[in-house]
Order: sequence, then C-alpha cells, then structure tokens
Amino acid sequence: MRLTRILSAASAAVLTATLALAGGQSAQAADGSARALAGRDYVALGDSYSSGVGSGDYDSGSGDCKRSNRAYPKLWAAKNAPASFHFTACSGAVTGDVLAKQLGPVNSGTDLVSITIGGNDAGFVDVMTTCILQSEANCVNRVNTARAYVEKTLPGKLNQVYTAIRNKAPKARVVVLGYPRFYKLNGTCVVGLTEKERGAINGAADLLNGITAKRAADHGFAYADIAGRFSGHEICSGNAWLHSVTFPIGDSYHPTAAGQSGGYLPAFSAGV
Repeated sequence: MRLTRILSAASAAVLTATLALAGGQSAQAADGSARALAGRDYVALGDSYSSGVGSGDYDSGSGDCKRSNRAYPKLWAAKNAPASFHFTACSGAVTGDVLAKQLGPVNSGTDLVSITIGGNDAGFVDVMTTCILQSEANCVNRVNTARAYVEKTLPGKLNQVYTAIRNKAPKARVVVLGYPRFYKLNGTCVVGLTEKERGAINGAADLLNGITAKRAADHGFAYADIAGRFSGHEICSGNAWLHSVTFPIGDSYHPTAAGQSGGYLPAFSAGV
C-alpha cells in the first residue's frame, strides 16, 4: 500500500531537491473603469504559486525561477495592459528572498502589487516528502511541526515583508493571495495518502491561509481567497487544477495552467 503512494522511492531525492514552492473586475470593465487598470504600475512578487510552476510555457530567461507565461500575473498583465509590469516571483522563494531579491522594481510609483509567500517558510517540501514516503504518524507529526511554525514564527516574517512593501510603495494596492487545499476528502483517489493525512495537510493549508489573511488585513492589504476558488478542483476531485506526484517532479503539488487561469487569475482580478 505504501509503495503505491508514489511513483517510486527513487524519486524522493529528486522530489526533495527540486519541488518548491511557490465578479468585481468584470463590473469595472463594464463601466469603463478597466481603462484605469491600464495605468497601473504592477509588480508581481512571491513563490512558485505566483511564478507559475506547474503551468508550463516558462520564460527561458527566468532560469530556476520558472516564471510562466501562463501564470496569473502574466495573464492579468496581458489582459489589462498595465503601464509597467515587473515579474520577480521565483520558484522556491521564502520571505527572506522577497526582501533580498524581489523588491527592486517596487517604488513610490508602484500602485499594484501581488504576492504569494509563506508556504516554503513553513516547510512545504519537507511536509509533502515526509507524507508521501513515510508513515501516517510521521506525516501527521511533520504537519503539526509546520503548524507550530505557522502560528509562532511565520507572522513575524510576513510582517517584515508586508512592511517593506508598504514602505517602498506607500500608495500601492497590494493583493495577497493564499494557497489551495490540496485534497478533496472522500474523493476519487483509491491509492496514495490516507484520509487522515489528507485532512491534516488540508488543515495546515487552512491555518496558513488564515494567518496570512490576518497579517494582510493588519497591513491594509487585500486578501484573495484561493481555497474557495479551487473547491471541486482539488486532487482526488476528478477535475483537479493541481498536479499530484508527476513528472517533471518539480511540478508536483502546484497548479496546472487551468488552476492559474481558472483559480488564481479571477481571485487576483477580484482583489484588484
């Protein structure tokens, strides 16, 4: 049973090394105010969920950051033609990477920022590797360790990032996007993780989203719910917008192109 949970145990080393994170708008368009969006100076920050890992069609110039032309920031920019667009989101990014490497284009003239961050800080890769390859008890214990980090340490790291964004772009509309729940419980999957493991992972995602939403609100930023957008499109749903374990292995547990266009893009558009 445990053997059927992953393509092969030999993929574990590759998985650990390469898997990384990472309505209202239509009304605006109807009344003509979409023209105002064309004047925005937009910077897209964050991890692989913003860079578009899993959706393919990567910009060769982005290297290991794997910025996709199908990622929601690129899709939004193509649709709304902002005055300027800088895409610095990068696969594998943690909060410290945003502070050190991604904020260069953000300045007093920036009036729109998007960001997903926090999943890698919380140990996303190690959680999924543990749950896929080890016992149910080890999985749940690792998830609980991640939950403790999210509750005790991550809020301070998010505060640092959000404060830096606000200091550099005091007038910007900042939209913070969350993460999907990975699994539909009691769904179509007949092998793989146990329901207890899937439930624990989903619960950790809910906690991460809740902490992120609170930190965003405290900084005056908009929060875009992703879990709701992906409802009915989780792994084991029969119509998933998320990869399970797949090849290339780095795409595992990331949104597909449909997840970017059908989930993240409308969530961000509504937040703008």
